[in-house]
Amino acid sequence: MSNNPIGIFDSGVGGLSVYQAIRKHLPNENIIYFADSAFAPYGKLPKDKLHQRCQYIADFFLQHQTKAMVIACNTATAIMADWLRSEYDFPIIALEPAIKPAASLTRSGHIGVFATENTLSSSRYQRLVAEFARDKSIHQVACHGFVEQVEKGELNSPTTIALIEKYLRPLINYKVDTLVLGCTHYPFLASSIKQVAGNAPLKLLDTADAVSLQLTRVLATHELFNNEPHDKDYFFSSATPDKVQPVFSKLLNSKIIVSAG
Repeated sequence: MSNNPIGIFDSGVGGLSVYQAIRKHLPNENIIYFADSAFAPYGKLPKDKLHQRCQYIADFFLQHQTKAMVIACNTATAIMADWLRSEYDFPIIALEPAIKPAASLTRSGHIGVFATENTLSSSRYQRLVAEFARDKSIHQVACHGFVEQVEKGELNSPTTIALIEKYLRPLINYKVDTLVLGCTHYPFLASSIKQVAGNAPLKLLDTADAVSLQLTRVLATHELFNNEPHDKDYFFSSATPDKVQPVFSKLLNSKIIVSAG
C-alpha cells in the first residue's frame, strides 16, 4: 500500500505546478497525473459536468490503486472537494487561494486575486475572504484566456502578454502589492506577470508548496510514506496525447510521455 502512487488531477496542465512541488518535497513517491484537458477550462464548466468529470477521475485513480488524491485545481476544490471526501475513502488533499498569507504580507492593504469565475463565485472562496481579509481591499479578476494560453504552452506570446496587461494594469493602479494566483495554471505565467509589472512592488503567491507540505502531513498521519526508491510517474490526459505531450514536456522541461485517460 505504501508504495502505491499518489493521484494528482487538474482541468489540464496547470496542476503540473503542484506536481513539481510534490516531486521536490517527496522524492520517493510515485505519482499518477491526470490532465482533463478535453474539458478545460473548469472555470466555465457547468457544475453538473464538473461533477461528472471529478467522479470519473476519482474512479480512474481508484482503478490505479492510488493511496491519496490531490485536487490540483482551485475550481474543483471550491465546488467538489466536500462531495469527493464524502464519497471516497482515500485521503483527499485540496487547495485554496492564498488569501490568508496575502492578508499577512500586504503593506498597502490592497490584494489582487487572479482566479476563474467558478472559484471567485464559490462559497469556499467567499468564506476565505470573510475570515482572513475583511479589513483588506480585494481586487479580484476572472482571467478569461489564461488557462487556454497555458494549455497551448504560450507562456509569453504577444497574446498572453496582452492579456496580462489587460488584467494586471488596473491592479497596479490600485496600489495592489500582493497578487494571489488562484489557479494552478497561473504560476506558469509568473515570469510574464513580473515582466509586465516592471518596477511595481508585487509579491506573487500560489499554493503549490503549501499543498505538498499538507500532503506530507497526511501521508505521515496515515503511515503511507513510500520507503522504497521512486519508480516511475505516469501522465494521462482526456485530450489526444499527441496534442498535449509537447506542452507537458515544455512545462516540465523534460520529455514526457502522455497516455490517453
